[in-house]
Amino acid sequence: MMIVLLLLAIIAVILLICVIRTLMVKPEEAWYEGSTDEKRINEYVPKFQKMVQTETVSVRDHPDPEKFRKLHKVIEENFPNVFKNCEKYDIDGNLLVRFKGRNPELDPIILISHLDVVEATGDWTYPPFGAEIHDGKMYGRGTADVKVGVFSFYQAVEELIKEGYTPECDVYLGSSCTEEIGGDGAPKITQWFKDRNIKLFMLSDEGGAMVSDPIPGIKATVAAIGIFEKGYTDVKLTARSKGGHSSTPPKNTPIARLAKMITEIENHNPFKVQFSPAVEGTFESLAPYCNSFGLKLVMCNLWLFKPIVCKIAGKISPIIEAMLQTTIAFTMQKGSDGYNVIPQEAYVTANMRVIPHQNLDESLAVIKDIASRYDVEMELLTGHNASKPLDLNSEPYKMTCETIKKVFPHVGIMPYVVTGGTDSKFFDPVCDHCVRFSPVNYTADQNSKMHGIDENIDINVIPGAVDYYKELIRLQETRK
Repeated sequence: MMIVLLLLAIIAVILLICVIRTLMVKPEEAWYEGSTDEKRINEYVPKFQKMVQTETVSVRDHPDPEKFRKLHKVIEENFPNVFKNCEKYDIDGNLLVRFKGRNPELDPIILISHLDVVEATGDWTYPPFGAEIHDGKMYGRGTADVKVGVFSFYQAVEELIKEGYTPECDVYLGSSCTEEIGGDGAPKITQWFKDRNIKLFMLSDEGGAMVSDPIPGIKATVAAIGIFEKGYTDVKLTARSKGGHSSTPPKNTPIARLAKMITEIENHNPFKVQFSPAVEGTFESLAPYCNSFGLKLVMCNLWLFKPIVCKIAGKISPIIEAMLQTTIAFTMQKGSDGYNVIPQEAYVTANMRVIPHQNLDESLAVIKDIASRYDVEMELLTGHNASKPLDLNSEPYKMTCETIKKVFPHVGIMPYVVTGGTDSKFFDPVCDHCVRFSPVNYTADQNSKMHGIDENIDINVIPGAVDYYKELIRLQETRK
């Protein structure tokens, strides 16, 4: 009896501690306000439209630098002061501009966003390269992903030059033309810096943004700052047999074995689910915005509830699940070419996004082991590990937070694991502090349309993005 009472007392104390910790976190509100400056919006929109109307679809294995040089010309026409006062470098269609600073002792910064876009197939409501404005939104491929970034940092430098401003350090503006196909554009820009022994103080790219209601139970708009991106790999999984006629099928044909393998992986998660400091930071940052006391209790007491969250992450949100583990998605498949033929060979491909705590080799070994149990062979097509993480105590991260708070004072801030891919990862050899954050607000609907039909962006987010880059450049004057 005494043991039971002691256990109950311990549980009561633990719960009391959790409740006290939760009550100490004051509830907050966070929201985004678009610009109401019609003069600026009307100035920016025609220039941005010209960039969106310039079709820059990147096609794998068919590079076309001239297509992107047409956009270079549009950018030069849009921002004449930039190209009159800055140095331009054309690196096989990838664009790099240097805004020279007054202190050569300070390592430079680079602002990057890519020039290329994905194809625009399907039945669009408005022409995908028309850049038409409807109900305060500009529709077109590349509006959100991510020509808005290219426009905004060029406009920021254009305005700073008009004001007679000279930055403290060199500021580079970089744009690859192969980001959407994982090509060699960004590596070529990186090599340009390596060849000149230039080390970058910080990089600012896409990857995160301002998002509303990021996970169930959170009612707020927060700036999600990507502090690293997961690794990437494509694999091919092949099952073989002697083939045969479909009228007398044997058991465990290649397609059947592949189906069993996929079913096991889908129904029984084979990867380690684990919190990283980045995800802990995400939860702790969101705690003040919780709708329910129960959710807030969990977020404020991860020291106790992490194992439970790991167990139910997939039921809470696919985004949370992806931030805690390696993921796998089966993407392509092929069997025989005949309806009545059992294939001698059938395969599926899978795309995996690799978490640091279970690196590329370990994650591949997990899938290879499962595949072997179904007599399926695995072939690695391409792959790399996660990028270097951004230190949350570093000066570049703090500068990013300070800039967000000044330009978007009502928005919350959270660190974020980037589950997709960006050009930033290629800059690891020349930059220790890669910040993945686009200073624009996307609704859930706009996020879902980035690579789909009717991609669009609110035109009132553009002035804020320009102001963000101007402030980030000015903030270099405070560097230690």
